[in-house]
Amino acid sequence: METARCYTIRWDGRELDLGVRTLVMGVLNITPDSFSDGGRFFKADAAIAQARTLVRDGADILDVGGESTRPFADEVPASEEIRRVIPVIEALAGRIAVPISIDTTKAAVARRALAAGASLINDVSALGGDAQMAALAAETGVPVVLMHMLGNPRTMQVDPVYDDLVPDIRAYLGQAIDRAEKAGISRAKIIIDPGIGFGKTVDHNLQLIKCLPEFSSLDVPLLVGPSRKYFIRKLLSDHPDRALTPDVPEVENGTQAIVAACALQGAHIVRVHDVARTRQTLTMIDALKGADYNSER
Repeated sequence: METARCYTIRWDGRELDLGVRTLVMGVLNITPDSFSDGGRFFKADAAIAQARTLVRDGADILDVGGESTRPFADEVPASEEIRRVIPVIEALAGRIAVPISIDTTKAAVARRALAAGASLINDVSALGGDAQMAALAAETGVPVVLMHMLGNPRTMQVDPVYDDLVPDIRAYLGQAIDRAEKAGISRAKIIIDPGIGFGKTVDHNLQLIKCLPEFSSLDVPLLVGPSRKYFIRKLLSDHPDRALTPDVPEVENGTQAIVAACALQGAHIVRVHDVARTRQTLTMIDALKGADYNSER
């Protein structure tokens, strides 16, 4: 059981305390082709209602995205991404108590989202997908999540291979941190994500979760997003050539087991779809991590 280092991220009148308890980032996909919810929240009114549910259920951060990053997903133009997310962010900003994160690789989308009321950038390309993204983050002073991905969503699951999995990913994230700092982003506002499911086999994902403590050497907070991912659905399937669909109860049970493992291995934030169940899981795990052993019992 890993004791996570404590960090505090402060910006624009907001504060995230990381390490005292495991924080929950609630996922809001405003897409027609999400692997996890199949477009259930594509319409703005459905997305807004779901956002309020996620916050009510205990989300510490709301992560809003308008482009699916599932394997083999098609790229969405910035104009369409903006059309999807901005009305939702505008409807929520100032009306929910938690910070809104914009999940995008495009600086134009992030700029519009920040102007509409978002206050974090979650970039699965680690600022590498758009040359303007790092400058925007530095200019606005918002926290950024830098994630590891092998290739891009259209190529990442085509026979992913590493020389040495954990050192390779740790080195990639270390280089991403260095690039961010050179662009003027404070290290105190950087969060890293090893990218579960983004160019990884089932075994790669399991190894990463077992080795999460090895990322503590980078000395920034750690976010992990295992929710409903393929490796969970494949491991729980009785069919050797087919994974379960994301919406069956077994998949959420598996997700909660992996969430518990991530928290025990030192994750500061978990990114999930079912916030209510995750909050229950983490209440127990955080209590276990904080329990004192009384040798005089």
